[in-house]
Amino acid sequence: MIDAAKPLPAILYVDDEPTALKYFQRALAAQANVLTAESVEEGKRMLDQHADTISVLVSDQRMPGAYGNELLFYAWDRYPHIVRILTTAYSEIAHTVEAVNQGQIHRYIQKPWDIAALRMEMKQAVDLARLRREHAQLLREKLLIRQKQAVANRIGTLYALCAGVAGGNEAVPIDAYLSAALCAGLTPPEPDWLMMDYSDLIGSEAFRAAAFGRAVRSQLDRLALRAALPGDVFGLLAEAFGDGFDRTPDGGTIVHTSRLTEFLETPTGSSVSELHAFWLATLLWLARHGQTLQMSGGPDGVRMRLVPGDGGPTASQLAGWIEQF
Repeated sequence: MIDAAKPLPAILYVDDEPTALKYFQRALAAQANVLTAESVEEGKRMLDQHADTISVLVSDQRMPGAYGNELLFYAWDRYPHIVRILTTAYSEIAHTVEAVNQGQIHRYIQKPWDIAALRMEMKQAVDLARLRREHAQLLREKLLIRQKQAVANRIGTLYALCAGVAGGNEAVPIDAYLSAALCAGLTPPEPDWLMMDYSDLIGSEAFRAAAFGRAVRSQLDRLALRAALPGDVFGLLAEAFGDGFDRTPDGGTIVHTSRLTEFLETPTGSSVSELHAFWLATLLWLARHGQTLQMSGGPDGVRMRLVPGDGGPTASQLAGWIEQF
């Protein structure tokens, strides 16, 4: 039974025979919004225009210029949520079996149609398409949760790393680091590595963080040996970032903002660059001198100026930072 409150699902039917198109439309008019095309190329254009709303693609096999399974493969490659059905006469069964074996179609319907059976097939195909969409949505939501958890864990690791490198009596410049990352616009880690086994993921993250910590400590030691003053910080950043840093009268701007978010957003299998380690080491070095960088976002990058430091965040303040990512 059709729910009048819901819009009808869309079915695209492709056939070079005008009579078949009209017959299909008339048979399914009560249960679907039937779109039609008369060739494979027109079918591709219709898919590209209406893929977000089409639930089912039905295509005749033998048409001038190209077989229907070419269109079904096109849909399979670009719009896998669409249920693909081939309709064909018995004499074309060999091509149909090939399409089934290649995974291009959900099933095939032999011509001529039995109207009652056709309507039932389309109902089942529409239901399958709905289930696919719901499953895809649930997967997206799960990945978003995993992404947020991954970033939260990395922020916690970053705080522990900074506290360990800084020592008990020194400020932890996590506020400056996270402020810069927010101004830069963090891109959550990609789902490919989020699909790892959880124990493998945690192990890989631990080794990655340890390597980053060693690189930060090495960079911090080098900064200490230079005997520079906090006011020299923008010269140091310009030297390290090269053309990715612009000096301003009251500070500077980091133009290539992805360099400020590397530890938080790159995949677990990617090592963190020496430049990013230098960035965190610079913030730690400033904290040793009671200074920090105040960040602000702009169209030209992340702007920063030197200001007095105010120590590290409390547990509740750190939780507030995590909520912002």
